[in-house]
Amino acid sequence: MYLHAVTIVVDDYDAAIAHYVGDLGFTLLEDTALDAGKRWVRVAPDPAAGSCLLLARAANEAQRAAIGHQTGGRVGFFLHVEDFHAYHRRLLDAGVTIVEGPRSEPHGTVAVFRDHYGNLWDLIQPPAAH
Repeated sequence: MYLHAVTIVVDDYDAAIAHYVGDLGFTLLEDTALDAGKRWVRVAPDPAAGSCLLLARAANEAQRAAIGHQTGGRVGFFLHVEDFHAYHRRLLDAGVTIVEGPRSEPHGTVAVFRDHYGNLWDLIQPPAAH
């Protein structure tokens, strides 16, 4: 058993793909047209890991209001990287907002960033295995 996907509500499929794939370096796994203009859009930082984000376009006012607030203002997503400084530089170069850090924590080097939709992410390079 494993967690397959987590939904992130977005305002536009193409803008979301551009952000997660272009700015954050994720891989577009699937973009399938459904009915009524809906699409099944999956992106992942590591396509081999088995989990992904499902990008879901808001369909009504309540869903639009939830964009960026799905975790109540808390960090809701955690991205592990092998080269913190290179990925941190990528985020800065893409204009991604760094909210906190970088800082050293027992669980690794950490920075908090905000994605295009307002969701908070921890960028983490775990300490080397001993």
